[in-house]
Amino acid sequence: MTKLPALAAAPLLFFASLVPSAAVAQTAKAALDPNAKVCETVSQVGSRLSKKKICATRAEWAEMKRQDREVVDQAQRAAQIGCSIAPSLTNGPVPAC
Repeated sequence: MTKLPALAAAPLLFFASLVPSAAVAQTAKAALDPNAKVCETVSQVGSRLSKKKICATRAEWAEMKRQDREVVDQAQRAAQIGCSIAPSLTNGPVPAC
């Protein structure tokens, strides 16, 4: 009978460990600071061996990623426009895009 309370307390200890403490919450908040400097190792395209370490703030990384997405979106839109306006520029058959 003395082992039953110990077994009953085990799930409570497990669930208590899942609740984040104040120190963990502060660490997570500090990790999301937009002015915090983050360094990443970036591989150079076309080379297996060449790697470059780039350091920037989280805000700068977010801006670089936004600009990269914008360039890709513009390239994809330009490819779609090229196919859709080709028939109007030529009086020939519609190209297969």
